[in-house]
Amino acid sequence: MEVTSVSIELEKNFSSFPRQYFALRKILKQLIADVTLDPETAHPNLVLSEDRKSVKFVETRLRDLPDTPQRFTFYPCVLATEGFTSGRHYWEVEVGDKTHWAVGVCRDSVSRKGELTPLPETGYWRIRLWNGDKYAATTTPFTPLHIKVKPKRVGIFLDYEAGTLSFYNVTDRSHIFTFTDTFTEKLWPLFYPGIRAGRKNAAPLTIRPPTDWE
Repeated sequence: MEVTSVSIELEKNFSSFPRQYFALRKILKQLIADVTLDPETAHPNLVLSEDRKSVKFVETRLRDLPDTPQRFTFYPCVLATEGFTSGRHYWEVEVGDKTHWAVGVCRDSVSRKGELTPLPETGYWRIRLWNGDKYAATTTPFTPLHIKVKPKRVGIFLDYEAGTLSFYNVTDRSHIFTFTDTFTEKLWPLFYPGIRAGRKNAAPLTIRPPTDWE
């Protein structure tokens, strides 16, 4: 199977898992991105793990953080250390039993300092969960997502040249949603762990390698 056809094949065949297991595993192994979190972009209420693979929200803002141009000061999110201007890239995020989160990408020129509405028009392509059971793609207006099995892990596949960003429920091997757009800037993987609302949302978002596909 040619890597050039991967966007079409992933969207068409992911829901047929495990019938297409071996073909999809072969494709994704060629596309796995080594994603780590960039502390220079992290909102002051976010804490990263030592290996920079996990992020969680804390009630008290961290002190003595330099207010760099890269740092988000209103929207409590963090970006990856590496962005993409071409190619095809796949990564997975463990969301577990969290009740509030968002994952996706944003373009390089997004506003990071003031109040914002994270939509494709403003440079954000995301899916989100809130209130424990409400899923949506953050289009204009939001597109409700009717998910049969609650995802514990979300797969994200970017095909820059094709202009697609696809999300997959790794838990039941199903396609969730695909954005289609024209990308002209560097895109950064984005992680929003959600405001802490009791113990259920205290857990971090964690970037995981798809090793369980072996």
